[in-house]
Amino acid sequence: MGTMTTTKATSTTRPTTTGTEAPTTTAEPPESGARAAWRRLRRSTRARILATVVVLLGLAAVVSTLALRQILLDRVDDRIESGLTQEVTEFRHFATQAVPGSAELAPAAEVRRTFDRFLARDVPDRGEATFTFVGDRPYRSNADLGTSEELLSGVRALGAGDTVRHGDLSTAAGEIRYLAVPVRRDGRTVGTFVVTSALGEEREEVDDIVRVAGAISLGVLIGVAVLVFLIVGRILRPLRALGRTARSIRTDQELTRRIEVSGDDELADLGLAFNAMLDRLEAAFELQREFVSDAGHELRTPITIIRGHLELLAENPGEQREALAVVGDELDRMSRFVEDLLTLAKARRPDFLLLADVDLDLLSEELLEKARAIAPRRWRLERVGVGVVRADRQRLTQAVTNLAQNAADHTHDGDEIVLGSELRDGWARLWVADSGPGIPVADQEAVFERFRRLDGRAHRPGGAGLGLAIVRQVARAHGGEVTLESEPGHGARFTVSIPVGR
Repeated sequence: MGTMTTTKATSTTRPTTTGTEAPTTTAEPPESGARAAWRRLRRSTRARILATVVVLLGLAAVVSTLALRQILLDRVDDRIESGLTQEVTEFRHFATQAVPGSAELAPAAEVRRTFDRFLARDVPDRGEATFTFVGDRPYRSNADLGTSEELLSGVRALGAGDTVRHGDLSTAAGEIRYLAVPVRRDGRTVGTFVVTSALGEEREEVDDIVRVAGAISLGVLIGVAVLVFLIVGRILRPLRALGRTARSIRTDQELTRRIEVSGDDELADLGLAFNAMLDRLEAAFELQREFVSDAGHELRTPITIIRGHLELLAENPGEQREALAVVGDELDRMSRFVEDLLTLAKARRPDFLLLADVDLDLLSEELLEKARAIAPRRWRLERVGVGVVRADRQRLTQAVTNLAQNAADHTHDGDEIVLGSELRDGWARLWVADSGPGIPVADQEAVFERFRRLDGRAHRPGGAGLGLAIVRQVARAHGGEVTLESEPGHGARFTVSIPVGR
């Protein structure tokens, strides 16, 4: 959608002084342009949307990072547990195998020999260490030399025990997880086999991975925030254009401005609705201007006449009857004029018509009878249409009566005026044809304008020139139109055409 430029008017006020001293107030210094722009940005819809997206993405990143850390820690625990269990299982399987000459050895010597043979072939995984105890005294270990003493000081207490023990220990080398299994000979415990795994290194790797994932999430969050800021700005651009257009309309003279609409999304619908609202407002203001202009134009003359005759009546009471007759006639003309103006003003309202089923033949007969009361002419019904029309009976009567009055105004006593109706091809038509002077082709459209009287044509005294304008509005309110067929010297034929079904 397009953008529009608006201008702002600024006004200044000056302090006023009175006889008594008023308390002084210190005005706050105006904000700088950058600060005011930043404050508007913080309060804008764009900032709220951006903040919402950032908060939601931030929460999602935090939750996903914590979940990732917990999943990795659980996998580390499972891997450590699996390694400890596998190491103990291998030792037990190795210890049950018969070795020649072991039967003649003492239990302590035999367990030392088992420990020696197992440690000689065992290759520990990274972070794992094996400690052996004969009795409650440390025997051998495959731990690194740099950490064996620190680990041994922590696991020394595991050398004495008759049950399998499992848990975590804090040692000088760091936190470890252990699995201690007693070694039995002849029903008594003669040694202990202890497997440990360092937790610090594994968890440190997890923390490194989590830190990398957090950094990636932060980068993604910043990138998404920038994209959201730009995209939301483009999305909200039509709303800003709408706001600028609304603020720029300060008088009814500026209602011609519209928003350029493109696309078929919700914002485009909003722009179309806003433009439609401006169309209705423009039409309403135009109708108001026309009403005020028409009223001022037509009421000025009768008011002047009435005032002049009232002043004359005050100076010459003997002319009372004549003056009152003139005043009454002018008041009647004003009343008819106001009634016509109200009809034109209501023509654009949705409740202007009260639709019902109308028998076209009965309506034609009624229109002929009402036309005969207008003026002494030779009124004749040329054709009668038979059928039902969905229309406002009163408004159609008003329109045809106005056409009959117009025909009478431009003919003389004894002239023929023809009325007629027909129902054909889904349209109902009612017409009035006279034998008057006719209307030039160049002026045929102008006769439907308000207050338009053609030069050289007779017209009814007191007529305001609104009758044909009312006929057009009635026809258009029914979804139809009024047409004119005329040539100078050959009369005129006005036809009101409306669709049968509405």
